[in-house]
Amino acid sequence: MDHYDSQQTNDYMQPEEDWDRDLLLDPAWEKQQRKTFTAWCNSHLRKAGTQIENIEEDFRDGLKLMLLLEVISGDPGHSPAPGLSRCLEGQLYWNTHLILLMNAFLPPSLKGWESCERLAKPERGKMRVHKISNVNKALDFIASKGVKLVSIGAEEIVDGNVKMTLGMIWTIILRFAIQDISVEETSAKEGLLLWCQRKTAPYKNVNIQNFHISWKDGLGFCALIHRHRPELIDYGKLRKDDPLTNLNTAFDVAEKYLDIPKMLDAEDIVGTARPDEKAIMTYVSSFYHAFSGAQKAETAANRICKVLAVNQENEQLMEDYEKLASDLLEWIRRTIPWLENRVPENTMHAMQQKLEDFRDYRRLHKPPKVQEKCQLEINFNTLQTKLRLSNRPAFMPSEGRMVSDINNAWGCLEQVEKGYEEWLLNEIRRLERLDHLAEKFRQKASIHEAWTDGKEAMLRQKDYETATLSEIKALLKKHEAFESDLAAHQDRVEQIAAIAQELNELDYYDSPSVNARCQKICDQWDNLGALTQKRREALERTEKLLETIDQLYLEYAKRAAPFNNWMEGAMEDLQDTFIVHTIEEIQGLTTAHEQFKATLPDADKERLAILGIHNEVSKIVQTYHVNMAGTNPYTTITPQEINGKWDHVRQLVPRRDQALTEEHARQQHNERLRKQFGAQANVIGPWIQTKMEEIGRISIEMHGTLEDQLSHLRQYEKSIVNYKPKIDQLEGDHQLIQEALIFDNKHTNYTMEHIRVGWEQLLTTIARTINEVENQILTRDAKGISQEQMNEFRASFNHFDRKKTGMMDTDDFRACLISMGYNMGEAEFARIMSIVDPNRLGVVTFQAFIDFMSRETADTDTADQVMASFKILAGDKNYITMDELRRELPPDQAEYCIARMAPYTGPDSVPGALDYMSFSTALYGESDL
Repeated sequence: MDHYDSQQTNDYMQPEEDWDRDLLLDPAWEKQQRKTFTAWCNSHLRKAGTQIENIEEDFRDGLKLMLLLEVISGDPGHSPAPGLSRCLEGQLYWNTHLILLMNAFLPPSLKGWESCERLAKPERGKMRVHKISNVNKALDFIASKGVKLVSIGAEEIVDGNVKMTLGMIWTIILRFAIQDISVEETSAKEGLLLWCQRKTAPYKNVNIQNFHISWKDGLGFCALIHRHRPELIDYGKLRKDDPLTNLNTAFDVAEKYLDIPKMLDAEDIVGTARPDEKAIMTYVSSFYHAFSGAQKAETAANRICKVLAVNQENEQLMEDYEKLASDLLEWIRRTIPWLENRVPENTMHAMQQKLEDFRDYRRLHKPPKVQEKCQLEINFNTLQTKLRLSNRPAFMPSEGRMVSDINNAWGCLEQVEKGYEEWLLNEIRRLERLDHLAEKFRQKASIHEAWTDGKEAMLRQKDYETATLSEIKALLKKHEAFESDLAAHQDRVEQIAAIAQELNELDYYDSPSVNARCQKICDQWDNLGALTQKRREALERTEKLLETIDQLYLEYAKRAAPFNNWMEGAMEDLQDTFIVHTIEEIQGLTTAHEQFKATLPDADKERLAILGIHNEVSKIVQTYHVNMAGTNPYTTITPQEINGKWDHVRQLVPRRDQALTEEHARQQHNERLRKQFGAQANVIGPWIQTKMEEIGRISIEMHGTLEDQLSHLRQYEKSIVNYKPKIDQLEGDHQLIQEALIFDNKHTNYTMEHIRVGWEQLLTTIARTINEVENQILTRDAKGISQEQMNEFRASFNHFDRKKTGMMDTDDFRACLISMGYNMGEAEFARIMSIVDPNRLGVVTFQAFIDFMSRETADTDTADQVMASFKILAGDKNYITMDELRRELPPDQAEYCIARMAPYTGPDSVPGALDYMSFSTALYGESDL
């Protein structure tokens, strides 16, 4: 035989005579090749569950040779013996275990030995011709891969020719392990050598120039391992003068940690002047393939870590939103029933305590919740922006926890809150009125009861039966005077009944006792009327017997009774309590009091005239010695009583003056409070409205970079927050007004509620505007949008925002897209509108416009990219195992994937297999993840 060669490896193969001579001159080469090639073959055959012991003997029948080619080619359907790995063991010996193995792995249509024969078609039996046929099939397969075999025949392999067998294995190694190595447009041996030189360049005492003596000291192997896995070897402790230790360290570490079988012994390399090049190349190529796969796995793991980190962060933001939303809704749920409780209290003190509790709620409890609501909206917008930037589906909160749900609940709270405050003020007014009426009822009832005391007993007297004529006349006149007095008291009784009726209509809490007292007075009044009528009839029957009546006494009685009633009415009016709310009302009372005082001179004249009548009676009695049995028979009113009541009236007048003066001063103070509050409210209200309009203009007409806009807005926000002391001062004035029970203010149209709502809206609006700019910065940075592009987007948006509302309607948005070069039909425009206006409101906000434009110009991770990364980690399998995830990914993200990946159910599934494909798809689709 002349020589053997391959078309791709002419630079590495020698003529057979040179091969024979080399092996004869240096048997160490043959030993090294045997050991290296055997280990290399076994590193692949073990994937099929077998191995070789003697390289020239175990390949003689061609079966394991065909199995080796099937494994390393990775193409069972086109290997020289498809499916041979299923029926290798004992194929030539009809072993029972072979039959079981075939039935376990082959499809039902190919069960048994006959199917194996149809697949692999190896020649059965131990005859030489069968073995040659098998080897020829293997050599034909090698040739089909573009390798030209020269001088290598099936007969030499079947005969166990060591040189030919080693040459054939070397050809296989070149074709399947070295030929595809490519570094900077160099391939095969040059590419592998260049790769080794670059990886070992930084290491001292390492100079790789070939594949023989450059590797004798072992530092080259150690440098390759340390370059890729520095934790496995302490390179600093290695010595160039200790090659055995270096080589053994490298080979042991490679076998233990890199899954590279030990192909040579350190002694074989050190003990040879020039180690075998083919053995070294074979060994080094194993390092190349091991580290090349690790690099791909690391890249794939990094991609997955990045994707999972984004997903974990987004999930945490979703959990935070859900909790904050739940807490806020729960607070609203608890607060609304409290505000809806309209059960009135019986006393002014209790209702004022309710009002104080409501003030505490508005001042202490509600403001933090306003901030929480604003922060919730900001967090929701930020989360949606991050989801869009990471190409994730939009976040849909749990049912009932949408931002719109929270706004609706907040609106209900505000409505109930407004009604509650109005109810409190109305109830306080009602109780104030009730207290006034109740006091007035008690006062009039006490006066009336005092007047009626003893009247029934007087009317039941039978004194007229033994009286003289004059006495009868006197009794008759007296009774007429009493009737006059009784008629005068009719108005008071009617007033008492009217007050009691009004207390009942206003639902006074002590109405039963009022009704009982009123009923008693009415019953007594009816009884007095009946008794009066009965006595009159008795006096009239005896009037004929009594003819003499002292006209003077009669005149005295007639004039004294109304005057006495007038004084009692005056005392009652002077002592009557009053309640006013305005300066005009107190001025009206003062005017009425001055008019009353103007009548006092005439009243004093009447008093003197009445006293003059009594003095004249006394003068006549003294002059004519008239026998008077007792006092004036026509009246019980004595001059002393008249003078006493008159003096009392004179004393009550200055007291009334003082009370009216004090009330006038209080109303003047209240008027000052109204003017003070009105002056501040008339400044703060327009200021808030002006700021709201300025913010609207800023959000539409923003200039400069987004960072400049953000800085300007934050300074603007700071200036607004610095205005808070004036709001607090106004709150203090408002509290003074409420404490003074002032219910209206003609000096301003602004109420404290208007100011509060406007202030809260102002803070919320500036916070939302800042959040929009922050989201624009996030979008710009994440999508790589330049400031010029952002300005162009803003200019286009502002141009087509014709109504200057911060939003474009559908027609304006279509015109904007056309101006930017979009040529689209109705279907395409409808698709774009579904993206920028998912709620179908008919408008496009600037944030939605920016998101759409950034999505059109930016590149993001996709489900296919993530799926491809998982496939690299899984070694090209359709599934991935838990061990592979834990080996390639950080612990927390590996457990994250294991917890969420579904079990793999494909036909090639193994225990613990996980479906990474559906998991990758779910990351970018509608899923619970």
